[in-house]
Amino acid sequence: MRLRIDLAYDGGDFSGWAVQPGLRTVQGELEKALATVLRLPEPPQVVCAGRTDAGVHARGQVVHVDLDTHPGVLERRLRRLVPGDIRIKSVTEAHPDFDARFAALERRYVYRMTDHPAGPDPLARGMIVAQPRPLTVDLMNEAAEHLLGEHDFAAFCKKREGATTVRTLLALRTMRGGETIATTVRADAFCHSMVRSLMGCLVAVGERRYTPEFAAEILAGRVRDPRVKVMPAHGLVLEEVVYPPDEQLAERVSQARRRRDE
Repeated sequence: MRLRIDLAYDGGDFSGWAVQPGLRTVQGELEKALATVLRLPEPPQVVCAGRTDAGVHARGQVVHVDLDTHPGVLERRLRRLVPGDIRIKSVTEAHPDFDARFAALERRYVYRMTDHPAGPDPLARGMIVAQPRPLTVDLMNEAAEHLLGEHDFAAFCKKREGATTVRTLLALRTMRGGETIATTVRADAFCHSMVRSLMGCLVAVGERRYTPEFAAEILAGRVRDPRVKVMPAHGLVLEEVVYPPDEQLAERVSQARRRRDE
């Protein structure tokens, strides 16, 4: 049976999503809990919608796993066993064609900062980045316009052997609300460190160190540029993953796999 697990986590004490020997990761804790609950000799491997980096948080992470168990019972038992920085939102039976990674239509992240001279609210400092210089949000949004659409985002990614860096950026919009500056980023998928690199570009423009056309210049270069800082991880939250209706899952998975193989 294919199961879908929706979960949230505080990434501050994790070395990212993916299992790494000797390190505490979200995947490692989840798989360990599954093995304990189901008394399995080896942890079952789960597949996530997006592998978050060390320190990145999630409210809307989604995984799938193939197990022969009742989803409601598993949900209750997992909630009792996972550590406090992981929240099991739901465990449900998924359509056989559901794939947490390849069936996703888009992922939505939000990056939060404050340029208040006193820094972030101490109760929220674990997910809001202190920005030392004032930011002009209008300039950030002008820069963002140069990045929307389908492009090769190699200049904003840590390349992985055999992986494409072509992505479709659906939204990149910054808003100021009180002391918090929040940037919403939506795309069909993201490559490694892409969101935090995009934020580094927007911040450089928002600080008035460069004009909004700087974003187009970096994008066209297709190589990492030392002028673009990779922003701190703790300001980033995976908020939502969007999937098509069940009858369109197989087509979406096939389409996504073709894109990744090109």
